[in-house]
Amino acid sequence: MPQRYDVILVGAGLANGLIALRLRQQQPQLRILLLESHAHPAGNHTWSFHQDDLTAEQLTWVQPLISYRWPGYQVRFPQFRRNVSGEYCSISSADFVQRLYDAVGSDLWTASPVINVTPTQVTLADDRVLHAAVVIDGRGLQHTPHLQLGYQAFVGQEWQLAKPHGLTQPILMDATVDQQQGYRFVYTLPLNADRLLIEDTHYINQPTLTESVARQNIADYAKAHHWPLSLLLREEQGSLPITLSGDIDTFWQQQRGQPCSGLRAGLFHATTGYSLPSAVALAEMIAHTLPCDAHTLSQRIEAFAREQWRTQRFFRLLNRMLFLAGRPDQRWRVMQRFYRLDAGLVSRFYAGQLRLSDKARILCGKPPVPIGEAVRALMMTSSKPGKK
Repeated sequence: MPQRYDVILVGAGLANGLIALRLRQQQPQLRILLLESHAHPAGNHTWSFHQDDLTAEQLTWVQPLISYRWPGYQVRFPQFRRNVSGEYCSISSADFVQRLYDAVGSDLWTASPVINVTPTQVTLADDRVLHAAVVIDGRGLQHTPHLQLGYQAFVGQEWQLAKPHGLTQPILMDATVDQQQGYRFVYTLPLNADRLLIEDTHYINQPTLTESVARQNIADYAKAHHWPLSLLLREEQGSLPITLSGDIDTFWQQQRGQPCSGLRAGLFHATTGYSLPSAVALAEMIAHTLPCDAHTLSQRIEAFAREQWRTQRFFRLLNRMLFLAGRPDQRWRVMQRFYRLDAGLVSRFYAGQLRLSDKARILCGKPPVPIGEAVRALMMTSSKPGKK
């Protein structure tokens, strides 16, 4: 008889890892299996979020995963800088993996590449077939022509310094740097008194950076701030999708009833690319829904993702203004104008919970890009239902 599970999670990244953790807490009787094709789960990442992105209940169970936290952050632009209060948190993939192993143990299989996934079955590269009531595919964003995307591409390096850096809070955006390919900023997390994560970040039209240039940018930035780089501890790189428009109906038809999670389900903040708050909310929903059949779960996940798509329509509109209006090296003006707004509005923006008055406030006044191009970008849409 083949081995059968209640839930198989394909891909041991953030979204499926959070689902596994929440199921262990809420549904410990379920037999789950977490599959990862690489030798190490969860990759090499730092996941960050604002405390107000989560509800109090969500924060309670996520709290043990947090590696670093700060009471506020700073942004820097050519014409002003600002300190913003509100707790900012980061989770390192190394700490996340340890929590995952503590919870899942031998039910986390690494070096287990998958060649086929269906809603109730997984075929491994060694031709073993695994069966489950529900299979959830969390292997990252699938290439699709049904979403028009920009990208937040970055290279980050964690450095041990030769002396203390003097920072007391993160610098989430320093856009005073040369803009190069598009909207560029440096993101810096002070991990302790003499250790920094420095990321060279670009909002660009393609998903890749020239790594050698990004590394030199980091070295130049550290030198300009008199941070003596002593030992490179690790390097991470990535490309977060930024949604401009899309055909949500065709996107979900492409899934063909397959339960999925994370970026594969299109679950990320359309403008920042942050995915942790959506992943936490999805994990909670799945933990409350199971046990059920794969068809039911797929429908619930699709409804959850469609609701997020609906509520993020305004963010996609802003993205079109950022990417399609004005010169790429002037995109920083859009973000500079945004960060002059009320702190509560900024917090609600990150949480994806803008009020109607917030949206009006963001759009009122003279746009920081040519008016004609701004109007064309805002009006860009498709005749297909569900697209924009």
